[in-house]
Amino acid sequence: MEDSWEALQYECARCRECALSQTRQNVVFGVGNPRAEIMLVGEGPGANEDEQGVPFVGKAGALLDDMLAIIGLDRTKVYIANIVKCRPPGNRDPLNVEQDACIGYLRRQMALVRPRILVCLGRIAAMRLIDPKFRITREHGAWFDVDGMRVTAFYHPSALLRDPGRRPEAFDDLKSLQREILRVCTHTELDKPWQ
Repeated sequence: MEDSWEALQYECARCRECALSQTRQNVVFGVGNPRAEIMLVGEGPGANEDEQGVPFVGKAGALLDDMLAIIGLDRTKVYIANIVKCRPPGNRDPLNVEQDACIGYLRRQMALVRPRILVCLGRIAAMRLIDPKFRITREHGAWFDVDGMRVTAFYHPSALLRDPGRRPEAFDDLKSLQREILRVCTHTELDKPWQ
């Protein structure tokens, strides 16, 4: 039986597979275009996301929106989700057992979206979706072929807020993403493609 967005969201909203379900305010399912060619995946919701039920809505979310705008994208042209759908206490990294409990939801989202490009936001997502030994400081911006998708990893926007000195590297990664969109995507229109 083929998944539907409604069935998946309904199931995810009622999930009790790990301890994060006991402390959440809201399940943070995902946001954006369900037929996007570009999917962005973070590690897990923070306090603002838990409160609103939407990924990347705090300061890191505002920075992510600015980053996307630099290359002519916005949330209507991408789909954004996280490895885990409930907030880890104190914004700690999600534990492996929590990731294991939740990864099926993300995989089903990916199967529904069928992105051509997957961008891991931060090392946790990259370690889960690219390589368990992934080193974000060395491998950010590199491209990989995974399950028929072009996959890369960026510094997480919250890491760029903590360390603005990494923003030039992040800009280079964005330019690389823009080139890849122009190369492999068939219906994603960028507002201001750079030359």
